[in-house]
Amino acid sequence: MGDYTALITAWQIRAVVDNSQARNIISVKYHESPIMFEFTIQATCRRARAGLLRTPHGEIATPVFAPVGTQATVKTMTPRDLRELGATLVLANTYHLYLRPGSALVARMGGLHRFMGWSGPLLTDSGGYQVFSLKTLRQIDDDGVTFRSHLDGSTHRFTPEKVIAIQEELGPDIAVCLDECAPPLDRAYNEQAQARTHAWAARCREAHRRTDQALFGIVQGGVFPDLREQSARFITSLDFPGHAIGGLSVGESKEQTYATLDLLDDGLPKDKPRYLMGVGTAQDFVEAVARGVDIFDCVLPTRLARHGAALVKGERLNLKNAQYAADESPIAAGCGCYTCQTFTRAYLRHLLVAGEILGLHLLSIHNLHFLLDLMRRIRASILDGAFEQLAAAYR
Repeated sequence: MGDYTALITAWQIRAVVDNSQARNIISVKYHESPIMFEFTIQATCRRARAGLLRTPHGEIATPVFAPVGTQATVKTMTPRDLRELGATLVLANTYHLYLRPGSALVARMGGLHRFMGWSGPLLTDSGGYQVFSLKTLRQIDDDGVTFRSHLDGSTHRFTPEKVIAIQEELGPDIAVCLDECAPPLDRAYNEQAQARTHAWAARCREAHRRTDQALFGIVQGGVFPDLREQSARFITSLDFPGHAIGGLSVGESKEQTYATLDLLDDGLPKDKPRYLMGVGTAQDFVEAVARGVDIFDCVLPTRLARHGAALVKGERLNLKNAQYAADESPIAAGCGCYTCQTFTRAYLRHLLVAGEILGLHLLSIHNLHFLLDLMRRIRASILDGAFEQLAAAYR
């Protein structure tokens, strides 16, 4: 660990954080150029928080779920659809957009917001998880990762500086540091990956130049409490305007996930937003919000839709099943989404069995509405002091 500590020390960050006592305003100086991202905690219910995150492209009421638009599109959905559903934050993927169409082209086209026709806030992940999931197609070292494209086999190199440059060309409101995501139960691997994650976070912080973009650091450490505590201490010492929690929902048990979030609720600053990466079930929303998480993203609602599954409270419906062939009810009674207000389970099953694209679109509308509406109700319950009652209903 000594070599990594020396490397990290060499990349100490020049930052000033001004935490307003009145409104928890985050003001960070990036290389002497002021940037303002304002996060206000409006109400709490035990550890659950309702807040407001102001960005250059609009306000985000938290807790918030961000639909995933991996390749600058939430699959089968238009930006108008997302606005009508009430989405306020969308995630896009650095790895995929770097390979196709290329971040330089996106920059020439006016940036990611203009390129994809989404005027609201955007978040890009670092692409690190996608690269590391390539397994046999990548090689990691202390300086970065070399990998072969899953598209054409061409060789590429990600370093912390390169990942920051790509995200600065893409132009999201929130960018994320390059990290190494290790198998959550492997202690030795997590120690090595955490050291790299810390060194890379410091290099990302130093390389970041855009003053209209917030950069979040990532806390790693698997399911090991001492590693998570170390990671939280180091990452928060770099004074990022927000923090991501990585390395969860990747093979550990729910109990281990929630225990880690319990630990990090104490280890992360209370006045900065917390982003739990890649988690997106109703139960996880409730449990993570109860432990102080503010931002979520997950491919689950649109991925399930592409497989013919609909989210309803307590279960998932496989609408391809024959039992729905003559079912005149909507997916979920009382659901206010366009799909449930307009179409029957029988019609949706017909579309899916016939291979009609409309079926995937209509199921995506419902599944996204289900999670976005749940998050709105979670937020309202915190503001009303009734979150514990809502959480009990989902438990």
